[in-house]
Amino acid sequence: MCGIVGILGKAAVADQLVDALRRLEYRGYDSAGVATLENGRIERRRAAGKLRNLELCLSQAPLSGAIGIGHTRWATHGRPNEINAHPHATEKLAVVHNGIIENFHELRSELEAAGVRFETETDTEIVARLVTEEMRHGRSPAEAVAAILPRLRGAYALAFLFAGEEDLLIGARCGPPLAIGLGEGENYLGSDALALAALTSRVIYLEDGDWAILSRRGFEIRDATGRAVKRPVTWTPKSGATSDRGNYRHFMEKEIHEQPEVVQRTLEHYADLTSSRVATLKDAPFDWRQLSRASIAACGTAYFAGMIAKYWFQRLAHLDVQVEFASEFRYRDAPLDPDALMMVISQSGETADTLASLRYAKSFGQPVLSVVNVPTSSIARESAIVLPACCASLPCRPGRASARHA
Repeated sequence: MCGIVGILGKAAVADQLVDALRRLEYRGYDSAGVATLENGRIERRRAAGKLRNLELCLSQAPLSGAIGIGHTRWATHGRPNEINAHPHATEKLAVVHNGIIENFHELRSELEAAGVRFETETDTEIVARLVTEEMRHGRSPAEAVAAILPRLRGAYALAFLFAGEEDLLIGARCGPPLAIGLGEGENYLGSDALALAALTSRVIYLEDGDWAILSRRGFEIRDATGRAVKRPVTWTPKSGATSDRGNYRHFMEKEIHEQPEVVQRTLEHYADLTSSRVATLKDAPFDWRQLSRASIAACGTAYFAGMIAKYWFQRLAHLDVQVEFASEFRYRDAPLDPDALMMVISQSGETADTLASLRYAKSFGQPVLSVVNVPTSSIARESAIVLPACCASLPCRPGRASARHA
């Protein structure tokens, strides 16, 4: 999943943008970029490959703007090169995007027929061009964004920076997560709390369909109908720590070598090995003894973790368990028993197909238990019970498993 960060700051923000993007490196990416306002003009620095390439670019051509947006990209439309790297820009705005605009061919054909020329192979440039056209017809930045959002089909988290607007960022969410970070005389946008961890401990997660207008003095959130709404403030630990791959070539290699320690710490967290007892699930909305069956939905290596869980659930608890590929599960229209349990597994807590499986299960009235690495993620926030995995690089205090109602 791509990473997004936006900063309305008091001084130059380019270095802060890069630092925030570094916290999201564990997600994987193939290019990165930032954009700031320099005397009211949009200036970009982008590079293919790792963040060190972007840092080299910034060292050769520094940016001094106090407002900006940044992005790490995982290519879906177009090759992973500098031209296709985010932010994408016109003379009026720059935008960064997580997700996929599914009707971008249709929208691109419409704009090309009207004489609009494109510079990239991406679906994201469609968003920049649509908003620009609305502004050319006299709409304000906020009015232009509100006008084009209903036209987008697919999934997106968006952050906009506008030329000549030194005190304005706009963000929008439909699917992928997006959060507002609250500061003192500063405000932020980010993919999640981890991206903003060094900047603030107060975070507001946008809900699907929400879009937000930010200044340094405050913010306004509107839902998909345009109605002003309030969302709760979440307090997260403010930390200078970051996801670091250490001496390993990449994060996957690091995770492979960490497995023995992670398994040991997780077992110590949830089980008393001296008495052969496991942690209780306080306030759980179900009784394990009354469950008819359980399903596990996950993708990739999380799916294989689910296969191991199935073995132990059946052997020790004699509970019937079915393991599902989350990318296929909801498309089968599988009937679900409300007396059963859905378990989902996701490292980031933002895996789109796994989140969709969670929501499908909830639509049948099934309680959902999630195993995630990020307790503030979308999957964690929408689950009835959250079991945080104990990462080797993060502290894990022994104690009871956390449980709460969705």
